Amino acid sequence: MLNLRATFDLQKDVIPHILRNDDSGRGIKDPCSLSEADVRVINVEKDGGVLYSWKGPACITRIGKYDPGTKQNKVLYTFDKEVFVSSCSLNKEETLLAISLSQKSKREERLIPVSKCKTLLIEIHPKNNIKVLKAVDCGIRVQFLAPDSEKPSVLESHLLLIAEDGYIEQFHIFLTKQEGYRVVIQNPERLVKDRVAEDFTWVQWDVATQRLFYLIPREKSMLKCVQFYPDRNFETLFELSLELPAHLFTSVRFVSLGYDHCKEDRQDDEGPKLVVFSSRAERSMCVCYSHPAQEDISYTIAFVHRGCSKTFTVAQQGRRLRGNPDLLFLFLDYYIVVYLAGGFLHLINSRQQDLCCHSIFLSGEDARLCQLGAGSVFLNLPEASLLDVRAGIVYKADISQAFLLDLLYRSRLDSQRLAVLHCMLVYLSPDSELELKIIDWLCENVMTLDTFDQIQEFILASLYRMVYQQSLSLDKVLPYSSVFEKKDLAPGLKEIPGVKCTSELLSQPVFKGKARNFKGYWEELQWNMEKMKYFEAVPHPRYRTSQIQADWTRLLAQLSAEEKKSSSSLRHIEENTRKVLSMVDTWRLDKKVVPLFQEEDQQQRALIGLMVDKLREHLNRHLPRLGKKKIDVLVVNYVAKLLELVRHMLETVWLKHKLGPAVLSFKHQGSSAEWAVFHMMCRILEATKGLCLPLPPGYHTLLAVLGLRCLPRHAFLQHVDHGLLQLTEPFVSRLITDLDNSEDNEQLKFSIMKRLPESMEQKIYQLWDHPISSACISRKYVQGLLEKHAKTKGSGFMEREKPCFQPEFLPLTYLAKLLADMENLAQNPFEQQENVDARFVEETALKQTLILLGLEEK
Repeated sequence: MLNLRATFDLQKDVIPHILRNDDSGRGIKDPCSLSEADVRVINVEKDGGVLYSWKGPACITRIGKYDPGTKQNKVLYTFDKEVFVSSCSLNKEETLLAISLSQKSKREERLIPVSKCKTLLIEIHPKNNIKVLKAVDCGIRVQFLAPDSEKPSVLESHLLLIAEDGYIEQFHIFLTKQEGYRVVIQNPERLVKDRVAEDFTWVQWDVATQRLFYLIPREKSMLKCVQFYPDRNFETLFELSLELPAHLFTSVRFVSLGYDHCKEDRQDDEGPKLVVFSSRAERSMCVCYSHPAQEDISYTIAFVHRGCSKTFTVAQQGRRLRGNPDLLFLFLDYYIVVYLAGGFLHLINSRQQDLCCHSIFLSGEDARLCQLGAGSVFLNLPEASLLDVRAGIVYKADISQAFLLDLLYRSRLDSQRLAVLHCMLVYLSPDSELELKIIDWLCENVMTLDTFDQIQEFILASLYRMVYQQSLSLDKVLPYSSVFEKKDLAPGLKEIPGVKCTSELLSQPVFKGKARNFKGYWEELQWNMEKMKYFEAVPHPRYRTSQIQADWTRLLAQLSAEEKKSSSSLRHIEENTRKVLSMVDTWRLDKKVVPLFQEEDQQQRALIGLMVDKLREHLNRHLPRLGKKKIDVLVVNYVAKLLELVRHMLETVWLKHKLGPAVLSFKHQGSSAEWAVFHMMCRILEATKGLCLPLPPGYHTLLAVLGLRCLPRHAFLQHVDHGLLQLTEPFVSRLITDLDNSEDNEQLKFSIMKRLPESMEQKIYQLWDHPISSACISRKYVQGLLEKHAKTKGSGFMEREKPCFQPEFLPLTYLAKLLADMENLAQNPFEQQENVDARFVEETALKQTLILLGLEEK
C-alpha cells in the first residue's frame, strides 16, 4: 500500500566513509560487522542533515554529519574518550554543536557524586572552546532553532534545552568573528536565556515550521503551541483542551527531538503514542493518540480544523496484545496513516472525514509493510518521512499507485472500492497513464455498483481535484462524491467491517498572541475554523447538482412550448452557455477523435446555462468574500471542465476500441467494439442524467448513431420511446438522406417521423424525396394559405370556416383558382426563395380529395 523509499541508509551512506577515512573503522572489511564502531543516528536537522556518533577501539567518540544534498560526510567533533551521546544538534551555520552526554560512572567511581546528564555547547568553526550549559540529574534534549531568515550572515543562534523534569529553556547565543574566520561565543559566561514552558508531560518539536507543542496535565489536558520567530522572539499562539485518557503518560515523552540510545527505560517506545500534524496546504491540524492497552485497539484522531474527533476501535479477533499497541502515525497531508505491524493499515482522510467510505482500511497481507516490522522504533520527520533509529534508515513514504489499482480490480467491498477510487482521483492527481487505467476499469465494470455509481464518482471527484485549490473554501461547497446525492446512504458505506467509529465534538481552541503574528498558517487555520462553524450552521452548504432538477423540468417545458418567446431569462441562460463553450478547447475540431461541439444542441445548451446560473447563485450565497467576478470565472471554468472531462472519457474509450469515422455511417451493422462504446455512452448518459449534469453538444446525436448501428430496429425505437435515445435534428436529417427508400428503410423512416415534434417534422419532410413527404408538404402549404386567406379577406368562404360548419368536400375548381391567385403573393414557408407549383398542388389536392371520398386507396 505504501511505497517506502530509503533516502538515507547508515550502512550505505556512512559506514563505507568510516571504513575508508577513520582509524576506528580500519581493519573492518565488512560494513555489516561494524558493531564495535557502534554507529548510531541521533538527530535529523531541518535541512535533512543526519547527525550520528560512532565509537572505535581507541576509546574515542566522534560526531559526524551526513549531508543529503552533497551526499558527503564530515566529522564535526571528536571526544578523546568514550562518551555516551544522548542528544545533539547543530546550528544552521554549522559553527556550534550542542551535545547532551549521559554520565555513566565506572564501578570504582560510584562513590563520587556525578550528575546524570551534562549538556555542552562546543565551538566547532574551528574547534575551540567548550561551555557546560547544564549538569543535572535528568535527561536533557537539545535543539537549535533554524528559522527562515533573509539575512545572509547571522551571528547569533538560539538553542532549546528540554528537560525530563518538565521545563524548557531557550538560550540566546551571540557570536563574533576573530581573525577573519574564527567564530566564537561572545560573553560565554553570561548567556541570556528565557523560560519557555514548564510542568509538561509531553513535548513535540516541529522542525519544518519551528513550532513547539507541549501538553500540560490538568483535569483536562491542555495542548499548547509556541511559535518561534527569526527575531529571537517566541509566542504561545494556540491552546486546546483535550479529553485524553487518564494517566496517559507516566514520564515526560519527547517526540521528534532525536533519539536517546543511552536511555535504559524504554517507555517512550512502548507506551501510548501522541503526535500533532499540521499542514498549511490543507489548512489543517490533527492530534493523533493511541489509547492504553485494552482487549481491542483504540486510537483517536482529533480534527482540530473541523472541530471534531473520531475514535476508532479495531477488533483483534482472538489475537492477544502484549502491553500497549505499538502504533505508528504518519502524515501524508491528505491522509493520516495509522499502522500496526502484523495487524492493520488505516489511511484516514483528513479533509473529508465525514464518512468511513472515503478512508482506506486494510488488514492481513494487504496491510504488511516489510520495512516496518514489529519491534522497530520510528521517528516522524517532515515531508512524510520516517527514521528507523535502530536500523539507521530514513524512509520517504507515499501511496503506491500500482497497489491501489490492483486493489480496485480485486476488492469485493464497495466501501473499499469507493475509498480507493477517491484516493486515486483526488489525492494522487493521476497522470494520463493512471487515468487511462481507471477508465479501463470503468469500462470493464460498466454496470452500476450496488451502493454507488462509479461513473458519477469519477466525474465529481475529478472535477473536485481540478478546481478546489483555486480558493480556500471551494472544497467546502463543491461536491466531491456522488454518495451525497442519494437520499439514503447504503449500509455498506456507513461502516468498515471490524472497525467501530465514534465521533465527538472538540472544545473550541483559543488563539492567543498579537494580531500581527497571525499570518500564513495560523491566519488560514483560524479562518478555516470560523468558516466551518458557518457551514455547519447553514442547511446544505455543499452544492448538489441534482437540486436543479425542478428548474430543469420547468425550463424544458418552456423550450418545448409551441410559441417560444425569447424571454430575458432564456437570453441570460444562452449568454452563460456562450461563456462556457468559449472556454472549452475547441481548437481544430476536425482533428478531434470524437465529433462533439460541432452542432447546436438546444437542450444541452440550456442545461449548461442553467447549471452556471445555479452554481453561481450557490457560491455567491456561501462565499461572498470571493467577489462576483471571481465567482463567475470559477463557475464558468467548473462547467467547462465538466464538458471537457466527458469528452476526454469518451475519447479514451473511442481510442481504446479503435473506432474511426466509419462508425458514423448508417449503412452497416455495428461491431462488438461499437457495442462496447455504445454501452459505455449509455452509462455516461445515465450517470449525468442522475446528477442533472449537461453533456457536450453533439453527444445525443453520436449516441443515436451508434444505437441505430448496434441495436435491432425495434429495440432502437424502444430506446427512443423510453427516453434513452434522442432523435436530434442532425441525426434524423442524416438518416433521411443517407438511407435509401427500400421497404425496411421506409418503415424505419415512417416510425421515426411519427416520433418527431411537429416543428422538426416539417423541416425533415423537405429533405425526404418521397411521395408521402410531398403530400405532407402540400397539405401543410394549403392549410397555411387558407388560414392566411381567412384572416385577411372577408368572403362567403370565410363563413364556411366557422366552427359550426364542417365541410366534407371542397370544390376543387374554386380551390385551384384560389391557390393560383395567391401563388404570387405567398412563399413557401420552408423554401423561402421559391414559389410552389400550383399545378402540383392541384393534383395533390385532387388525390387527397379522392382518398377522403373513398374513391381511391392510399
